[in-house]
Amino acid sequence: MLDAAIQEQLKAYLERLEQPIQLMTSLDDSGNSEQMRELINEIAELSDKVSVVKSNDSELKPSFRVAPLNNMDERGIARFAGLPMGHEFTSLVLALLQMGGYPPKVDASVIEQIRNLPGDYEFETFISLSCHNCPDVVQAFNLMAAINPRVKHTMIDGAMFQDLVESRQIMAVPTVYLNGEEFGAGRMTIEEILAKLDTGAAAREAEKISAQAPYDVLIVGGGPAGAAAAVYAARKGIRTGILAERFGGQVMDTVGIENFISVQETEGPKLVTQLEQHVKSYDVDIMNLQRAESLTPPAETGGYAEVRTASGAVLKAKSVILSTGARWRELNVPGEQEYRGKGVAYCPHCDGPLFKGKRVAVVGGGNSGVEAAIDLAGIVGHVTLIEFGAELRADAVLQRKLASLPNVVILKNAQTMTVLGDGNKVNGLVYKNRETGDDIRLDLEGIFVQIGLLPNTDWLKGTLDLSKMGEIEIDARGQTSAAGVFAAGDCTTVPYKQIIIAMGEGAKASLGAFDYLIRSSAPA
Repeated sequence: MLDAAIQEQLKAYLERLEQPIQLMTSLDDSGNSEQMRELINEIAELSDKVSVVKSNDSELKPSFRVAPLNNMDERGIARFAGLPMGHEFTSLVLALLQMGGYPPKVDASVIEQIRNLPGDYEFETFISLSCHNCPDVVQAFNLMAAINPRVKHTMIDGAMFQDLVESRQIMAVPTVYLNGEEFGAGRMTIEEILAKLDTGAAAREAEKISAQAPYDVLIVGGGPAGAAAAVYAARKGIRTGILAERFGGQVMDTVGIENFISVQETEGPKLVTQLEQHVKSYDVDIMNLQRAESLTPPAETGGYAEVRTASGAVLKAKSVILSTGARWRELNVPGEQEYRGKGVAYCPHCDGPLFKGKRVAVVGGGNSGVEAAIDLAGIVGHVTLIEFGAELRADAVLQRKLASLPNVVILKNAQTMTVLGDGNKVNGLVYKNRETGDDIRLDLEGIFVQIGLLPNTDWLKGTLDLSKMGEIEIDARGQTSAAGVFAAGDCTTVPYKQIIIAMGEGAKASLGAFDYLIRSSAPA
């Protein structure tokens, strides 16, 4: 199951176990159980601190539980219902280490918050092995189980447990259940999870943030532009803070990155980890999970700019850099929001495996749409690509690849009008033939929306000059229409929304802000 190189790496990790652990199996005679048995036995052979025992303590077969050998009652449950390979192999390694007493790499305040959670929690996370968002969620809940004995968590591979997926009508991953009720869907950090469980956390954090002294530079947004701006500002020795709704932004949802110069290939979450580590190597305050709600420029206060958050916190700064990025553009048609996560999806890599053998549509004929259709064609039964214009906009090489696939139909001059469903999940859509004006129904079970991005600037309308597309208008130095307020990255009018361009723009805006601070503080 594991090749020699992986076995050597895993063996080195298992040497860090501080106490024996036990892999408790619930298996049957299926082929999947045989594969799981092989994996578990290989792991046990790598360390004398790992043992295997048959328990059949779960109805989910095949599955196995990772537990400390000597004090099983003092830890929660971390169970894997499915083979934790691919993206989830790291989740398995961390579960082995953490249940074996290896200290987790999280802040002490987070550990304390997990320990003090009231009540009992039984979480189930439905994943697909191709999902790059799922491991963070699985690892967060496994960590909670390793710290708090009242937390139980089970990772469930949706492709392996199709009947369970069908019965719960799960059509997006990761989807999390708490005590049998849906808890959330999509990527969640451990801080976001705790904020949902600990209802007083937001108010405490808002009070803490409001007590911060004014910053020289406050960066709103934690994507590549914001991270670059923070590094450049901190290196100038000025007081720097980052206010981010989600550190990493869109990059957290990016699978493969192959055009980041000097790095031949990487993945979004890996790059975000490196960005965060780089920023934290300087004296920068990172205030995560905070959504900015309003901005008052320095000229309107006669002193500091003020940024107010949705949680009620107010921060002050001599200058502000806005790097709030962009989000997936939605269809904005009837039925889209109703069936979001119930057949309407935005990530083919994550949710594609849940539609194995089914009929789906991809809306959008640019590079992202055509790439999604090519990817899905190898998983689903049939793909219909719907393009509003008269021609596809994707690169020619992608169009040729798409046209060679036997289970793909391309519809041009087609406008998506309505998402249809049975009240629980998608069962079709209606599109208008723009040449004839006819409305046509397509029967299908999934819709993947790939029609571009929208800047996250709604909260700035009336405060700054925005383009007709909602982008922040900036000059060559990143200066906005308000003195002391700068902007960078995908939320601005700078063309070509790319990671490397956003980083350069973040650095430029930071230098622009520093220049502004020097000149505004110079004696008359």
